[in-house]
Amino acid sequence: MKLADELKREGGWLFRWRSYLPLAILPIAVPAFADSGWFAAAFGSAAEDRWDWACLILSLAGLAMRVLTIGYVPSMTSGRSIRHHAASLNTTGMYSIVRHPLYVANFLVFIGFTLTLKSGLFTLFAALAYVLYYERIVVAEEDFLESLYGDEFRRWAARTPTAIPRLTLWIANDLSFSWRTALLREYHGVMLIGAVFFICKLLQGLLIRQQSLREWIGVERLYVTMLAGCLAFYVIALFVRKRTNWLIVEGRGP
Repeated sequence: MKLADELKREGGWLFRWRSYLPLAILPIAVPAFADSGWFAAAFGSAAEDRWDWACLILSLAGLAMRVLTIGYVPSMTSGRSIRHHAASLNTTGMYSIVRHPLYVANFLVFIGFTLTLKSGLFTLFAALAYVLYYERIVVAEEDFLESLYGDEFRRWAARTPTAIPRLTLWIANDLSFSWRTALLREYHGVMLIGAVFFICKLLQGLLIRQQSLREWIGVERLYVTMLAGCLAFYVIALFVRKRTNWLIVEGRGP
């Protein structure tokens, strides 16, 4: 089997399980987290708190990029399906400056998570694993799109970078922004980011700083409030999705 064919085969399999396979990195993250106390010892607790907030902002920037992508796309594109599908070729908005804006956005969210562990070696390993992982998905996805759209895809791919956005190429979106579509597709991401940073900060306080739970809650009220807000947002969005059709927009959605 040729290398290109092998990459496409692997990419198709990884695409199917892309929502779950990143969890395989957790066993490696545990020892990195256990050694993260060096940061506060070297720079102080206040600097560590600022670092953690910067990591949260980076992940939120990734979420914002996902929202700005998803909110403009038509239905049956840029979805969470386990199979490739593309009812149309997205070439405007975020797709005019980078071919895979959702994967770039996911990278920002992911690196925000890894940086909270304060291990340069772990972050480098995680970033390399992410690139190798998504490289294969991209090969399979672009082969699928080329088979559907031929010259149209090749012209778009020739002018649009794969993963590093080029803002000068910006072309306005064909569709208006849909908050309902963005909410339908991204409320899980809000909950994920809130939960990950809450748990990391909680474990940091209880295990690394040796705080009691009461003491930690008193110091980190903002993280408690953040989790409560994310949880309320998630429950409301889930209820609306399950019980109503309000989030379904004609020509948009999954």
